[in-house]
Amino acid sequence: MTSVSFQGERGAYSEAAAKSFFKQNIQTIPFPTFSDILQNTSDGVSDFSILPVENSLEGSVGESYDLLYSTDLNVVGETYQRIEHCLIGIGTIEEVDTVYSHPQALGQCRKFIEKYKMKTIPTYDTAGSVKIIKELKEKNCACIASKEAAEISNMQIIQENIANNLNNYTRFLILTKSETQETENDKTSIIFSIKHEPGSLYRIIENFNKNNVNLTKIESRPTKTNSWEYNFYVDFEGHQKDTKVLEMLDEIRKETLFMKILGSYPSAKIN
Repeated sequence: MTSVSFQGERGAYSEAAAKSFFKQNIQTIPFPTFSDILQNTSDGVSDFSILPVENSLEGSVGESYDLLYSTDLNVVGETYQRIEHCLIGIGTIEEVDTVYSHPQALGQCRKFIEKYKMKTIPTYDTAGSVKIIKELKEKNCACIASKEAAEISNMQIIQENIANNLNNYTRFLILTKSETQETENDKTSIIFSIKHEPGSLYRIIENFNKNNVNLTKIESRPTKTNSWEYNFYVDFEGHQKDTKVLEMLDEIRKETLFMKILGSYPSAKIN
């Protein structure tokens, strides 16, 4: 049976995304941190890892992008999971004055939290916050997580659909040791760093235009080694084994201090 590492507790959105992506009976293995899930796949404990990288409301997950820099795994897939947040607890909406959840979920429900003047307490995981609330047994304390997480812990849902925008999706990447074969609808992800001089980034972006390759995302992250120096994370249409893309990557590599191909994979659509 295919095994997939995810971060969090049972009922986490990552677990739901894994089940949705593989569309088969899989063994999901929970771990406390993003680093743990990738390391366990590298060590052969699981076949795949699933990693959240960006949310449609709150933007990129910085820790995930930093880990992509150092992992030896390949990105072989992506999936978009709809996020439907619920307020979960044992009290009523009028009694709740404190809410627990992952920082991303708290941000995605900011308007609801401000409306009811709730104090926020960040936790390591949305589903994990349900366990905290269950153990606290305080009517004034609630958490934000999925309906499934509430059901697993046998907890009451106080209110459903509390996100700032109901059109709320998180993009996840699937990672493993192997690589993918070309399909007719691929995307490739790379990381690179550049010389700190005028025109460096322009010369790289120009290569996409010259080769008529559609660049779908560019994200910068601090290198963590030198102040005000950045790694750039780029997604673009095409497979790294395609001749045109291969030639373009060779040209880009000449303009970089460092370049890493994270992987090529079938491009997913939002359901």
